[in-house]
Amino acid sequence: MSLIFSILLIIVGFFLLIKGANFLVEGASVLAHRVGVSDLMIGLTIVAFGTSMPELLVNIIASLQGNTDIAIGNVVGSNIANTFLVLGAAACIAPLYVKESTVWKEIPLVLLSTVILFVLVNDVLIDGEFVAQISRSEGMTLIGFFLIFMYYTFGMESVKDGHKGKDMPVPSALFFILLGCIMLPLGGKLSVDASIDIALAFGVSEAFVGLSIVALGTSLPELVTACVATYRGNVDMAMGNVVGSNIFNILWILGASAIIRPLVFNPILNPDILIALFASLLLLLFIYNGPFYKRMFFLWRKRESYVLVRYEGIILLLCYFVYIAYISIRG
Repeated sequence: MSLIFSILLIIVGFFLLIKGANFLVEGASVLAHRVGVSDLMIGLTIVAFGTSMPELLVNIIASLQGNTDIAIGNVVGSNIANTFLVLGAAACIAPLYVKESTVWKEIPLVLLSTVILFVLVNDVLIDGEFVAQISRSEGMTLIGFFLIFMYYTFGMESVKDGHKGKDMPVPSALFFILLGCIMLPLGGKLSVDASIDIALAFGVSEAFVGLSIVALGTSLPELVTACVATYRGNVDMAMGNVVGSNIFNILWILGASAIIRPLVFNPILNPDILIALFASLLLLLFIYNGPFYKRMFFLWRKRESYVLVRYEGIILLLCYFVYIAYISIRG
């Protein structure tokens, strides 16, 4: 397969992923608002699930084909892109005011899931094993944690706040969901196959492709959704989308991928997991601590409201560009 044809395939694949995720999210959101749930809950569940479908499908296909570097690298790279790129871009559009539960519960869950991932994949470092991997039993454990997260999420208070997206009848919403479910698998298959061909053509590792091209491509639905939601003033959905996606990626997607086939871990990805952990810690610090002009004399004084402001979003974006430069140099 020629390089140009591979690039065309990955562009088509990303287009199908983005459009499919948008169809799925819009249709599911209409149905959810008919029931009457809060925007944060929608962001943590329906929107997060819809925008995480590309990562899920890419990982399932990569696992079936034995490309475990892409499977793990895609999730880790996607979480880094979600925090640095997606939230950074959204904060540049408007300040992201965050609910207290997100600061004290949802973001710490992202931190916990990242720590769990680091422990699970470092059998060689921690237990002295010869091979580091996420086994099927560990994948089932991740799924168990995911079910606990879903139980917590559906226990959140429902709010009838009206639907802020397109107004459509239920049959149209169901059609959007069906269309998204058809486009997403096709886009995932094209993205994985084309990414592997590009990796071979340039002589770079599959881990690099998973961390950069595939991770960025599968994070585009989160980026578009978060920016549009922020522009429309729906900050809860934007924040819930990213936080929920990061939890879905580790607990649900890696769990399901490991059940399909144990994921052999390449230790070269350890720095990337630590960067994902740092990204979540930095996000928590920014949201909790307050803008610099409000804490000029009392550096650690708690703010009256939790918010991610524009200059903090710019810092997150710069961190992502530095990270891309780092993995490019690392090769």
